[in-house]
Amino acid sequence: MTADMAEPNPNLLFSETLVAALAVAGLQAVCIAPGSRSTPLALAFDAHPEIETFLHLDERCASFFALGLAQAAGRPVALVCTSGTAALEFHAAVVEAHMAGVPLLLLTADRPPELRHSGANQTIDQVKMYGDHLLWAVDAALPEEDPSAVALRNLRTLAARSYAIADGLRKGPVHINLPFRKPLEPPAPYRPCFESKHGTSIQHGTIVPTEAQLAEMAALISAHERGWIVCGPWAGRPPSSMVEAVAELSRRTAYPIFADPLSGLRFGPHTESAPVVGSYESFLQHPTDFDAPQVIIRFGAVPTSKYLNDYLERTAPPYQIHVRSSGVWADDSHRVSHFLQVDETAFCHQMAEQCRRPPDRWAAAVMAADQRSSRVQTDFLREAWFDAAAVSTVVDALPPGANLFLGNSLPVRHVDQFARPDHKQLHVYGNRGASGIDGLASSALGVAAADPDAPVVLLIGDISFYHDMNGLLAVRKHRLDNVTIVLLNNNGGGVFRRLPIAQDNARFEDLFLTPPGLDFAPAAAMYGLDFVRILDNDRAGLAQALCTSLHSRRPAIIEVPTDGARDERLRRKLNKTLIESKEDFS
Repeated sequence: MTADMAEPNPNLLFSETLVAALAVAGLQAVCIAPGSRSTPLALAFDAHPEIETFLHLDERCASFFALGLAQAAGRPVALVCTSGTAALEFHAAVVEAHMAGVPLLLLTADRPPELRHSGANQTIDQVKMYGDHLLWAVDAALPEEDPSAVALRNLRTLAARSYAIADGLRKGPVHINLPFRKPLEPPAPYRPCFESKHGTSIQHGTIVPTEAQLAEMAALISAHERGWIVCGPWAGRPPSSMVEAVAELSRRTAYPIFADPLSGLRFGPHTESAPVVGSYESFLQHPTDFDAPQVIIRFGAVPTSKYLNDYLERTAPPYQIHVRSSGVWADDSHRVSHFLQVDETAFCHQMAEQCRRPPDRWAAAVMAADQRSSRVQTDFLREAWFDAAAVSTVVDALPPGANLFLGNSLPVRHVDQFARPDHKQLHVYGNRGASGIDGLASSALGVAAADPDAPVVLLIGDISFYHDMNGLLAVRKHRLDNVTIVLLNNNGGGVFRRLPIAQDNARFEDLFLTPPGLDFAPAAAMYGLDFVRILDNDRAGLAQALCTSLHSRRPAIIEVPTDGARDERLRRKLNKTLIESKEDFS
């Protein structure tokens, strides 16, 4: 028998059927980490004309890249790897995707049943290996030599169901474990055959609030003048229709919007007409000039802000309404009085129609506190140079339409406290599901791949950057020329300086601050990025370096060295200045 007449490989038929059905369901991108057992999947994905393939040498980098890609694209992204511990490298990203609500499809190749629990090389138990951090897990059937029609229909349905579950009202990761028996390679030069362009259409709509729910909420909101709208982190970009609907609800009810930087409400044209509060992390640290709110309407996850959360816990507003279409609980203080699993946009439109009142003195006092704190912060940051001033300079220098990815620890906290609401449209991303520091560079590069025409700035600390330097290979491999990394290098875990343990001089530096003492210029050279080191107090140089990188479309690392101890002293001094300015104002 000649090579061209060889029997078809059942693994290839199985993989082609699955990949074709995923494409029909809507899959457009896959991240592949190379390996032998996943050969049939890798060949099928690479050959499909409607699915873009991103190859990564490191499975952990691949998984976090897919996480960022899915956030920015707003749709599921697939991940493929070989068997064994390679699949375990996906686990941290799986946890983040589950907790943040990011849609991922994990396709892990596995040994056939006869090799499981046998001592065979590179064989571990992969069935439901990600535990409860999934929306669904399936151990797929072993490919057959001559599959029945129903077996192939089952495979297509599996693909459709997996995609739909990952992309459902509650979004998240789905795992399909795929056993393959050798031979894994095609018997002849590979000629893919994606025969079927048909598949099961699985659709979901929105959960519209009932008349009874609307009447109850409208009566509650109308009866209480003192209210806030609190918008916490949102995985990816919230729909523009939702942003405008929340803004309209704020205008009609005169409830100010407390907008987390990751909520999608901190930046954009709506801030010109809706009362958006941005410096709450500053003015809520101290006694306020206004009475506590009676009603809180919440959207998204638990806010990043420590002092906003502390204030709501301390004052305990009697009515806390959390509206979340996913139905995922997010109330660590257990103060929510009404939880509505309904569409956020529909809820806001209906409430805006039924609840109207002119702005009052109480709402004006809230906005005055915000404006006063913002002025004090702006003046202080203009005079003092520390990491928060660098963050403020970066945000101010970003062009409209830019994507900003925030590292955890200090970067997201600084943006939360110091980035003022602005009519300039910025899209802000982060991994705040589990809030880890792993994989942040890779996720930012995934955002860059999803939106290649827009500049992407990653704002990250040195420890987080060190954790994911492997991910920088994607810059060159996938030609991501729209990426700029602003590296805040305070030589250690600066966020720990805020903890009481920082007073323990004997143990703090070795056990918590852990200064790495690294020169990151060689890393930039190794991965082909430009490198610029900003001199102390050179905010003009920082703005110019950022502008040059963004407009030249030359990937760059802009290192901003800071003194962590000085940074914390100046942050505390700013907080003291805020108290003093409040007393002067009174």
